[in-house]
Amino acid sequence: MIRPKVSADMSKQMNRLYKGHVQRLSASARVLKDTGSIASAFNNFSGNEDVVLPSRFVDLKKDLFKESLVETWRDVLASLKLAVEEVSEKGADMIPRVDFNQIKDGRVDDSLVERIKRTGTCVIEGGVPLNQALGWEKSILEYVDANEDKVKGFPQNDIQVYEFYNSIAQTEARAHPNLMASQKFLLGLLHSTDSQSEISLQTPISYFDRVQHRKPDDESFALGPHIDGGSLERWEDPGYRSCWKYILDGNWRKHDPFDVTPRLSANFDLYGAIGGCSVYRPYQGLTAITPIKSHEGTLRVLPIDLRLTTAYTILRPFFTVKQDPQNLDFDNWKLDLDQSRFPGCAPASTLEMSETSHPHLQLSRTVTSLPDLKPGDQFYWHSDVIHAVNAKHNGDRDSGVFFIPAVPLTVNNAHYLKDQVQTFKKGLPGKDFPQGEGESRFVGRMDPNDVLSKSSRQMLGLERFTMPDQATPGEKSAIEKSNNVLFE
Repeated sequence: MIRPKVSADMSKQMNRLYKGHVQRLSASARVLKDTGSIASAFNNFSGNEDVVLPSRFVDLKKDLFKESLVETWRDVLASLKLAVEEVSEKGADMIPRVDFNQIKDGRVDDSLVERIKRTGTCVIEGGVPLNQALGWEKSILEYVDANEDKVKGFPQNDIQVYEFYNSIAQTEARAHPNLMASQKFLLGLLHSTDSQSEISLQTPISYFDRVQHRKPDDESFALGPHIDGGSLERWEDPGYRSCWKYILDGNWRKHDPFDVTPRLSANFDLYGAIGGCSVYRPYQGLTAITPIKSHEGTLRVLPIDLRLTTAYTILRPFFTVKQDPQNLDFDNWKLDLDQSRFPGCAPASTLEMSETSHPHLQLSRTVTSLPDLKPGDQFYWHSDVIHAVNAKHNGDRDSGVFFIPAVPLTVNNAHYLKDQVQTFKKGLPGKDFPQGEGESRFVGRMDPNDVLSKSSRQMLGLERFTMPDQATPGEKSAIEKSNNVLFE
């Protein structure tokens, strides 16, 4: 999809859209997506790297810019040059791998934790027995066969991504104790700089997402490099912008991607993006239900120092090339404070990355396919990690994953969870996803009453949350308020 340059009339309309959307934002509001499939989310990609925005974005750049950022830009480019060489040489070896038994026994090495936090990525091996994961694949295929006339997905004539949210296999995976333990481990790497922050990092909750079961040679489900969580919002929304305080102050090495406090006040969607995520989701995740070799139809990520890629992303709009766009040297770049362009950004869009919009990342050399995954392995990536989907599935068997993220309990997330409980009971999609009758008439979908364990029921929002040991004041408040949202 190609977006035209924004005319004066379109600019006024965009401003109205922004103001109207902000006025109607509410943590508990149920704003539904249109009927459709994951293809609707592709509309989040503007397809145009040179969108001219309203003049207020010129003012925004000038307001945010400080003279010290010129030298910060120099430092970032020099650091990127070294990082690009490292990742292009090491590839998937840059992605940390953790044996689940290390998590279970509480003996993950500090150096491995540091690598996870530096790259924002992590493979967790062996969390689910191989036969159980393969059983989930078998169950999903039987679910497809039993409801063949009602199944929806993308592309509809040869589905690779199913609009399934409420199957037995997905629910079993979400509630699996080892997946919950993996998520607690990852959420435990986050921290709050304010004890009053209303979040419980000890309390993972479930966010229902889709199933990918991609066939060999498929080229339909391909996404270029991008970062989820809005685009322009990173600079425009004051709460979101506070996440990059140290970067915008010229001290990018002090930036902490794992500090949750500023994220809780961030508005990730000012423009009502299709396919946006309305919960705070610090890690996206997938669980393999088939063997998946590298390059076989799954994810690609950029495993460079997350502080560095984020600093480059945030500073990029303030600078433009002088002459030869192939010349990446600092001296070939100049300040760009008089243009409204934010490369790779457009309203209601994902932040797209390309060799043109973000050339110093050298994405063709650095975006790396995941290492081989076995059935039951998990992969998680921080919400700021640049990622893409393999353009083609080059393997010889179907490649299957459940999308299962790591999501903590917050009051806003509890509002979403309350809604999700109702859609779960009815067999409908969650409100972040394309609407319609969903699985409401499906044979063999999960009955919430069949979820028996207390921890699973809590994670799914079916039972009250209990207070963890040594809870902070903010954590206590988050749990009390969330229980009120869900059960009062």
